[in-house]
Amino acid sequence: MRDKPDHYSLQAQREGYPARSVYKLKEIDEKFRIIKRGNNILDIGASPGSWTLYVCRKLKGTGSITAVDLKEPGKDIKCSNLKFFKDDAFSKNFQETAVKTGPYDAVISDAAPSTTGNRTVDTGRSYNLAEDVLNFALKNLKSGGNLVIKIFQGGDEHQLIDIMKTEFKTAKIFKPKASRKESFEVFLVGTGRLHAEQ
Repeated sequence: MRDKPDHYSLQAQREGYPARSVYKLKEIDEKFRIIKRGNNILDIGASPGSWTLYVCRKLKGTGSITAVDLKEPGKDIKCSNLKFFKDDAFSKNFQETAVKTGPYDAVISDAAPSTTGNRTVDTGRSYNLAEDVLNFALKNLKSGGNLVIKIFQGGDEHQLIDIMKTEFKTAKIFKPKASRKESFEVFLVGTGRLHAEQ
């Protein structure tokens, strides 16, 4: 049990982010240069909205961001170039929306499955979700585009990174400092999408 907010939680409160997860994306972005001003970005599994808000602030009114989640983001997640969709990212309805709002310069996803406490079950569900995000991104990313996907470590993440190595200029497994030490989450980061389908 966590007794008190840690450094990242307190910093998130000070900077107006709904969750400490923003610093995972910030570190990934600073290391791999995922998001640039003027970009068209898609955030899958956006609620409560920390990643979306980070992108809004980084774009500074340029480009656009499309965010999708089954839950509404926090009421403070507002910017002029944001379109939020309350939907399943992998539904037929949103797939059609993505074609209209895409293609994207980057697809980012901090989405996680509902957890059971059984690591085998949870890592399996996380793998399936990450695979769905990857397949979605390969259809909707521009050439040269970037991808960030959260996944729970279970060994199978290497299968996805192997696919990404054939589809991106670089593909790496990365664990940000802001991830809790006890967490078995990592992020699959692909930069420089090759031969996009558009």
